[in-house]
Amino acid sequence: MNKFDLEERLIEFSVLSIEITKGMTDDYAGIHLSKQLLRSGTSVSLNYGEAQSGESRKDFIHKMKLVLKELRESYVCLKIIEQSKLCQKQSKIDKAKEENNELISIFVKSIETAQKNMKG
Repeated sequence: MNKFDLEERLIEFSVLSIEITKGMTDDYAGIHLSKQLLRSGTSVSLNYGEAQSGESRKDFIHKMKLVLKELRESYVCLKIIEQSKLCQKQSKIDKAKEENNELISIFVKSIETAQKNMKG
């Protein structure tokens, strides 16, 4: 997978996060968690864009770790939204969780590879 394919997947994940938040309840919990998912779910593609312009390998790795952190936060947020039934768009939540897991795996490997290359 090249960086443009990954960037496109991250953008699609961000859009999916936005779509999920649009279908959430408008009570206090729904508003709170929709804002949380909106922040973490959209920051993954934005931070990845920053990582592509990293000033050094160390800076690149740091920004990639930020993407991973936000992906993990998004995943937990999606699980909370799902289990508390704050969104009726279950198929979108399922799709987002699956893509989120795949992206986490990709970023774990990418960070490991970048760290290995920095040492070697």
